Amino acid sequence: MTQKNKEDDLVARIDRAFGAAREKALRLALGDDAALWIARPGREMILTCDWFLEGTHFLRDKHPADAVGWKCLARAVSDIAAMGGEPRCFLLSLALPQELTARWLDGFLRGLRRASKALRCELAGGDTTRRDEVLISVTVIGEVRRGGAIRRSGAEPEDTIFVSGTLGEADLGLQQLRQMRGMGRPTNAVLRKHFYPEPRLALGQWLAKKKLATAMMDLSDGLSSDLPRLCEASRVGARIEVDSLPLTKLARSKDARRLALHGGDDYELLFTVKRRNATHIPHTFHGLRLTRIGEITGERKIVVRMATGKTQPLRSGGWDPFRKS
Repeated sequence: MTQKNKEDDLVARIDRAFGAAREKALRLALGDDAALWIARPGREMILTCDWFLEGTHFLRDKHPADAVGWKCLARAVSDIAAMGGEPRCFLLSLALPQELTARWLDGFLRGLRRASKALRCELAGGDTTRRDEVLISVTVIGEVRRGGAIRRSGAEPEDTIFVSGTLGEADLGLQQLRQMRGMGRPTNAVLRKHFYPEPRLALGQWLAKKKLATAMMDLSDGLSSDLPRLCEASRVGARIEVDSLPLTKLARSKDARRLALHGGDDYELLFTVKRRNATHIPHTFHGLRLTRIGEITGERKIVVRMATGKTQPLRSGGWDPFRKS
């Protein structure tokens, strides 16, 4: 009798964690060479992928395994939300050391399975291998009504700029986590935001259905890093009203403002709306706060207007993996 391949055991463990139920559009279960996907009529496919790396995006001794599982999928699905789409399935590529293939893996799969069910995004397959540190790559397939995807490139001068939620909470949660001893727990709103971000799928789909957003993206690296990307794609500038930023109440005013401008990992939506349609944007959407924070301008620069009325350039201070520390 030949010895069973240990990688096959790992794949079987993942398969058992997700159960036998599969999307009707997913024609093959785990274990084949590839999955077969059937797109729905009148829809376009959205493809996105995301790395989630030990030491860069999470700390093994600080982040619970189930939070790692939840977040690696949620942050990738956020890209689908940013285009007004609906996630359908994902591919998981997972590298981990031998000692994490039991208890840690079970916790990771619990969080990943919870995210899969909550976000209605089915596991379609992937790859596994062995490595000294944990490396996770998630590829998500989504769908959007043909011609209905919201891109970064549609903003025009005089459009109003909105954001969802509260900015800076996740970064504050990370700061608190680093100060804790041992494994972190989601004991308050900012730690929950850091551990278990929620992609704004319903909001993105509503904005797409109503054709209200002229441009949109998710805030993964911080407002000061992501807004310039939207403006560059649309060939416009922007003016942000610092007093309008939705700040966390769990930090001092000055720190909260800095976090709102530069803190990453929030996965809120940043979107623009024609001035004439701005009144159609409610103050809250299904309990989620929506805030007007500024205006798109014709000048190719991004400024912040302070409470005094003076303006200053918006410095890019968000997350950059290639920035020298």
